[in-house]
Amino acid sequence: MSWLDADDDDDDDFDDIEVRSRPNPKANRPRTKRRPAHADAEIARVLGVDRGRYTALVDEDLPDEHRVLATRARELRKVPIVTGDRARIVGDTSGDEGTLARIVGIEERTSLLRRSADDTDQVERVIVANADQMLVVVAAADPEPRARLVDRYLVAALDAGIRPLLVVTKTDLADPSEFLRHFEGLDLEVFTSAQAEMPVERIGAALIGHSTVFVGHSGVGKSTLVNALVPSAMRATGHVNVVTGRGRHTSSSTISYRYTGEGGSGWVIDTPGVRSFGLGHVDPANILGAFTELALIAEDCPRGCTHLADAPDCAIIEAAAEGRLGERGAERLDSLQRLLQTFADKSAHQFD
Repeated sequence: MSWLDADDDDDDDFDDIEVRSRPNPKANRPRTKRRPAHADAEIARVLGVDRGRYTALVDEDLPDEHRVLATRARELRKVPIVTGDRARIVGDTSGDEGTLARIVGIEERTSLLRRSADDTDQVERVIVANADQMLVVVAAADPEPRARLVDRYLVAALDAGIRPLLVVTKTDLADPSEFLRHFEGLDLEVFTSAQAEMPVERIGAALIGHSTVFVGHSGVGKSTLVNALVPSAMRATGHVNVVTGRGRHTSSSTISYRYTGEGGSGWVIDTPGVRSFGLGHVDPANILGAFTELALIAEDCPRGCTHLADAPDCAIIEAAAEGRLGERGAERLDSLQRLLQTFADKSAHQFD
C-alpha cells in the first residue's frame, strides 16, 4: 500500500464518523419563532384590565356565559390589549377560582378610540376598542362646561367612526341653553339631566344594541350616571373642589358593564375622567367625512384645502355664499369649521 492509499483510507474513516450535536445542559427544546395556531382558542370580550390581568367574558349571550381571568401570551407583549377587544384565549377557561387563561390573539377591531397626551404627541393612548357610540358627559355647572374639550371628544369620535351622544348633567344648577348653541348644526343627540330628573330610560334606550364608551371631565357626574344605569357597577363618586373647580378622579380604570333595559341590552364602558384630550393622531379627512353632504361638495375644492373660513377657493364656502347650502347646511358648515379649527389650533390643548 502506498502512502497515498493510506491517506485515502483515513479519509474514508473520517467520513464515517457521526457528527454529534452539542449537548443541551438544560434539557429543554431549542428556541423557535414558530407559534402554535391555537385552533381551539375561544373568543372572549375583554371587560377590564388590572395590573397585567384581563377580565374576559366567555360564551357571551349563551347559557354558559362566565368570566375568566387571563394574562397575555409572550408574543403579544408589544400588542395593546384594551377593554372592548375580542380576544382569543386558551388554557383553563373555566373561570374557577385560582385559574388563569392566556390571551393568544386579538380579533380585527371595528373601531379604536385613541387620544394623545397633547396635540404634538404622536404616541397614541388606546382607550377602548370596538365601541360604536361615545356618550360625552358634561355638567351645566360645578364644574363649568368646556365647549372646546367637548369639541375634542367629538373630533376623536368622528375620527374613529363612532357616533357621538351628549349628556348635560346638573341642569338644576344652571341653564345649558347657551352652551348647547355651540353644537347646533351637528347630528348630535342631546340629553339633559338634573339631580331629581335623570333620564335613565331615555339614555338607556339609546344604549340597547350598542357598545357605548362614556367620557367626560372629572366631577361631571359620569360615575353617578353609570351607577343609575347599571346599579351593580357601584362606581365610586366624588365631588368638585370648591377652590380649584376641578373634580376628583373617581374612576381609575376602563371597565365594561352590561346594561339591560326594556327591549334588549348593550354595553356601558366607563373611562377615567380627563382634563385634556390630545388629537395628535387624528386625520382631518375623517372629520370632513362625517359631514357627508359637505364632503361631496369638497371634492371640487383645491388640493390641500383646509375648509376653514379663510381658505381660498373653498367649494363649500362658495356654496354657502351662494345660498346653495340652505340654513341647515350653513349651520353644518359652521360646526365643521369649528371642529377643524379645534384640530388645527395646536396651541390651545390644555384645559386645566
